[in-house]
Amino acid sequence: GIELIHSYVFNQAEYIRFNSTVGRFVGYTEHGLKNAEAWNSDAGILGQEQAQLESFCKHNADIYYSAIRDKT
Repeated sequence: GIELIHSYVFNQAEYIRFNSTVGRFVGYTEHGLKNAEAWNSDAGILGQEQAQLESFCKHNADIYYSAIRDKT
């Protein structure tokens, strides 16, 4: 399967991450924890992240895999 990990970084430090396998945001700093709590309670934001897995990751994975297969 394909997993989307969307990291948010400020001053070279990751403060929050969305992982499509978990289906939730995880905060790593005080600010990230507050955002994760808010974003995890918003079905619209969670839906947008999951939609990226379908629209971007899976779509492009097919293109990349076929390009690799065509070269072998």
